[in-house]
Amino acid sequence: MLSALRRIPFAVQVLAALVIGILLGVVAVQLGGTADDPNWLAVTLDTIGSTFVTLLRTIVPPLILLAVVSSIASLRNVTNAARLAGQTILWFAITALVSVLIAIGLGLLIRPGVNSGVDPSSAGAPETHGSWMAFLESLVPSNFLGLTAGTSDDGTGALTTSLDFNALQLIVIAIAIGVAAVKVGSAAEPFLAFTQSALKIVLKVLWWIIRLAPLGTIGLLGNAVYSYGWTTIGALGRFTVAIYIGLALVMFVVYPLLARVHGLSAIKFFTGVWPAVQLGFVSRSSMGTMPVTERVAETNFGVPRHYASFAVPFGATTKMDGCAAIYPAISAIFVAQFFGVQLNITDFLLIAFVSVIGSAATAGTTGATVMLTLTLSTVGLPLEGVGLLLAVDPILDMGRTATNVAGQALIPAVVAKREKILDLERYNAPRGLDGFVDPEFTSPAEAEAARADAEGGTDGDGTAGGDRVGAGSTAASPTP
Repeated sequence: MLSALRRIPFAVQVLAALVIGILLGVVAVQLGGTADDPNWLAVTLDTIGSTFVTLLRTIVPPLILLAVVSSIASLRNVTNAARLAGQTILWFAITALVSVLIAIGLGLLIRPGVNSGVDPSSAGAPETHGSWMAFLESLVPSNFLGLTAGTSDDGTGALTTSLDFNALQLIVIAIAIGVAAVKVGSAAEPFLAFTQSALKIVLKVLWWIIRLAPLGTIGLLGNAVYSYGWTTIGALGRFTVAIYIGLALVMFVVYPLLARVHGLSAIKFFTGVWPAVQLGFVSRSSMGTMPVTERVAETNFGVPRHYASFAVPFGATTKMDGCAAIYPAISAIFVAQFFGVQLNITDFLLIAFVSVIGSAATAGTTGATVMLTLTLSTVGLPLEGVGLLLAVDPILDMGRTATNVAGQALIPAVVAKREKILDLERYNAPRGLDGFVDPEFTSPAEAEAARADAEGGTDGDGTAGGDRVGAGSTAASPTP
């Protein structure tokens, strides 16, 4: 049974899980129940989905720490490392600006906050919200692992304490450790070797979790249909449509045009990025999808491993065209229209500024709520508007994350192409049923790199021959 299941391509398993999840969600709705007393099927779906998300969140802290340290170490022998980093940040900002301009145009055209049908009584500010001061304060780690503790009432009067992590603080810690290790020199080689080894182990465990994505998809989608249903979506139908049109324009117009402008096939972009997009859609986690996104960048797009291991983890925390551009811009316009607030040109400029610059301010959180509150507070709109939109947030988060990971894979390919280090033969190579280039495929550039490595030489960009192109070696990414 298990061997037969393994022969089914992972993409097909996820697509089948999407259909099964929707069908089971419909069945759960028919069985009845309430939010306080759900039926057995609804409880089962919720348990399966939440368990999958919990597993992903559990592996994220060590993944961030090890991936960032390793990525900094991998750039230590690259002569144009600073230029690569600068180009990456620049193109992250350019695509974020284009995305937010699309969102503002759609918000003004569709007018989602006018006659929305949403109940005004659902308005309410969230318990936590973003602010520039909170962002600056969060840059300073409160402890070595960026852990935070919280106490809550479990409903029976008993207090429970839970631990959470701040991804932004973890990134700051990892950057400091990585830079320090590079500065120490040869004395740090055993530590860096340990870090690389530990990263491989963590990635293997993460891949085991990712293999559970079909089950997680069934639970997450089924519970979403049961919990939110079509009635809730109907009340915010115009808003939901506006968000997904914006995401579609970025995914199917902006990204392909960006690829074509740089001489890259749009079709190859879509077929190559599909494994990361589908996992991002069902998991709703850029960090959880990061190993697959990195494998896409290396194996399908031909981005050198030394660069992909830096750009993809960095993008997984800061490159969010869906969560940090499309969603907060349209949402801010919705809130303004709902409460009858007239926005002027200055407000729109502030929305664009927050979308381009502010995504780093939400790197320590999950979801887009904090980014939305940061946008609303910057523009001066009522935070109570957040409560109006929470009902459909899980449904929107699927599309937002899928768009995020597509951009996180494309920008490294674009920058690599501009810097003339992209393996074009691998980018244009055919993909297999699993969505990846055949593991046996070797491009001329990889063959040359292998010869240089065997002879102890270096590539023209200053990296060891074996690190020229990551597709031939999956040390930084898991395999099925």
